Amino acid sequence: MRLFKKIAGIFLILLVIAVSALALVLSHNSNCDEQPYSTDAANTMSAVIHRCYGSPEVLELVQVEKPNPKDDQILVKIVAASVNPLDWHFMRGEPYIMRLMSGIGSPNDIHMGVDFAGTVESVGKNVTRFAPGDRVFGGGGGAFAEYIVIGEDRAVVKIPDNVTFEQAAAVPIAGVTALQGLRDQGQLQPGQNVLINGASGGVGTFAVQIAKAMGAEVTGVCSTRNVELVRAIGADQVFDYTREDYTESGQKFDLIIDNVGNHSILDNRKALKPGGKLVIIGGGKGNWLGPMIQPLLALIISPFVDEQLASMLAQMRGDDLNVLADLMHAGELTPVFDSRYPLAETAEAVGHSEQGHASGKIIINVE
Repeated sequence: MRLFKKIAGIFLILLVIAVSALALVLSHNSNCDEQPYSTDAANTMSAVIHRCYGSPEVLELVQVEKPNPKDDQILVKIVAASVNPLDWHFMRGEPYIMRLMSGIGSPNDIHMGVDFAGTVESVGKNVTRFAPGDRVFGGGGGAFAEYIVIGEDRAVVKIPDNVTFEQAAAVPIAGVTALQGLRDQGQLQPGQNVLINGASGGVGTFAVQIAKAMGAEVTGVCSTRNVELVRAIGADQVFDYTREDYTESGQKFDLIIDNVGNHSILDNRKALKPGGKLVIIGGGKGNWLGPMIQPLLALIISPFVDEQLASMLAQMRGDDLNVLADLMHAGELTPVFDSRYPLAETAEAVGHSEQGHASGKIIINVE
C-alpha cells in the first residue's frame, strides 16, 4: 500500500508538471516580427495580417503578393467583407486550446478574415461553375484583402441580382450558423416557439428572420435600444433583458438558440417545454475555457435530463449559402448592418466586434 501511494504521488506530480508545462507553452505569445512584411513580386495587393497574437493593434495593413488561382480555383476581387467573433478569437489565439490548431506562440496563418463578396476576376482551367465577371460570396481564409483565391467546390456561390455586395458579405459565417442552429441542431418545425437569446447580434438577426421563414413563432431577447430593431425584422415578442428575465417569465419554448451564454443551462431548462431543445452557439469570454464551459456542461448534463442540450460550430457549405441566397432573393432575409469601415481601419472594426455590442453585422469596404 505504501508503494502504491508513492507511485500515485509521483504520477500526480508528473501530471501537474505536464499540465503546467502545456499551459505555459499554449499561453506564450511570441514577439511580433519587427521586420516589414515584403515581397519581391511586382503584382501585389493590400491585405490585413497579424504576425503575432494580441489585441487589435497587432493587425497590420501591408502589401503582399497577389494570389494566382490553381486549376480548380477562382480569383475574386473583393468588394466587401464582414467581421465575426471568430476573427478576434484567431487574432488573440484564445481560448488558448485553439492554438494547437492555429499555431503555438504565433499564428500559422497570418492572414485575417473569412466572409467576403466580390467579382470573379479569373478562373483556373478546370473551373466550370464560375466565369470572370460573376458576382460571388462565400467564406475563405484571408478575406480582409483586395483579392482571395478559393476552390470552386468550396463555400462560394453566386450573389442574387437583387442583393448588394455588402449584404452578401454579411451572410456567410453568421447566416450559416443561424441556419444550421435552427434547422439541423434545433430541428425547428413550423408552428413551434423559438427564443433567440442575443437577437440583435450578427447571428441573432439572421436567426430571427430564418426562424420566421421556417414558420416559427419567434421571441427575441436584446437590450432596450434594440427592441424595435428586433421587432422590425420579424420577432413576434421581445424580451428587454435589462428589465425582464426570460428564464423567470414562466413562458416555455420548443427551442432556445443561445448566442450569448449569460444564463446557465439549468436556468435555460426552466424556459423549455418538456423535451425542448437548447442550442448553445455563443459563450463567455476567457483565456482558457470561457467559451467552452457551457458546451462542456451541456455534454455532461444532457444524458440525465429530458431536454436536448447541444452546442455547435457551423460548417461552411456551399449548399447552405445557396439556401441563404434564395432567402435573400425572395426578400425573406435582409442583413442588418451595425457599421462600416474601410480596409485600412480593419483593426478598429475587429475591436468594435470584440466589445460585443454590435447590432447586426460590421462591414469592411475593400473597394
